[in-house]
Amino acid sequence: MTDPDTLPSVTEFYDFPADLLPYKLQNGEMLSQIRLAYQTYGQPNSDQSNVILLFHALTGSQNPAGINRSVPGVDLWSEECQVGWWPGWIGPGRTIDTDRFFVVCVNYLGGCYGSTGPTSINPETGVQFGGSFPEVTFSDIVDTQMALLDHLGIRKLHTAIGPSVGGMMCVSLATRYPDRVERVVPVASGLYTSSLQFIYNFEQTNAILNDPNFNGGDYYDGPRPDQGLALARMIGHKTFVSLDAMKFRARGEVTDGIGPAGYQMRSPLESYMWHQGQKFLQRFDANTYVRLMTAWQHFDLLEEAGATDMTELLKRSRPHRYLLFTIDSDVCYYPEEQALMLDALREAGVAARRVIVSSEKGHDSFLLEPELYADVLDDFLS
Repeated sequence: MTDPDTLPSVTEFYDFPADLLPYKLQNGEMLSQIRLAYQTYGQPNSDQSNVILLFHALTGSQNPAGINRSVPGVDLWSEECQVGWWPGWIGPGRTIDTDRFFVVCVNYLGGCYGSTGPTSINPETGVQFGGSFPEVTFSDIVDTQMALLDHLGIRKLHTAIGPSVGGMMCVSLATRYPDRVERVVPVASGLYTSSLQFIYNFEQTNAILNDPNFNGGDYYDGPRPDQGLALARMIGHKTFVSLDAMKFRARGEVTDGIGPAGYQMRSPLESYMWHQGQKFLQRFDANTYVRLMTAWQHFDLLEEAGATDMTELLKRSRPHRYLLFTIDSDVCYYPEEQALMLDALREAGVAARRVIVSSEKGHDSFLLEPELYADVLDDFLS
């Protein structure tokens, strides 16, 4: 049998029609055009009751499975992007079985992989948006994806699933569009932006904004703010991998090398972190990173859904079933955050179950160890 992870995958595009434009964002700003880049796997059944919407993590893409060699108009589609970011999860006979389900994954509004974002051409000026691209919220991202589902003729999702910040968008969808989903699966996620996340995100944003080459976000015709973007990635990366896993990965790194400003690296951990920052430059845009960081910083389920308290909001999810995954070594979304989510859901009378995954790999476990999630998720989807 052919390995699903080696099958070709193709990005498609949805351009919002005239009757949806100009599009008003949560902050009141308008976009005169919107394009979403997305990929699908499997086929919808006759009544389209088998659709799974997959929200990617912060710097993920619309390519969770298979091999996608190129995306038209996307310069940052590096070799790392070409390989699906959720290997082992999606395909015939896999946990998310494409013989049973029709899977849709969309690059976020504000992204840099084909959806409208800072790297896109502003139709008003004829040049890239750059720093003029408006701030977006997680609700804006969810709303635009619901418009895509309308275009595809999909009225109700079998499941919304998402890891990390994608899990936050699952809850946003479920509480703001309660009649359009049945099952909700936040993986290593939370209801709030925690204090520690807020601090890390603020550090990363400052790293980029303070790079002399950032130039207010208008750097596409000159040197890029690579120093700030690489530093931001290093700050963020230390929350994705447990310290034990980081030390294990770093054993094979080159330790005798030149780092920032001629700094002589002698530690495997230094070399490992430097490598993480440098390879990120090949596949991501600094403006996009700032926009997504800002959306995470300002995430407020209550405000965006027009609710007064969390119990009132989550009562909208009473028709739904939730499956929460916790990673016991996670230091990005600590286990306490899913415990809080479970308590809040049950307080609101929502059917919810929490499963604790034991892993040494930290937050990245959801990317690397599908076998730890497979049986429980397969049962839940059935």
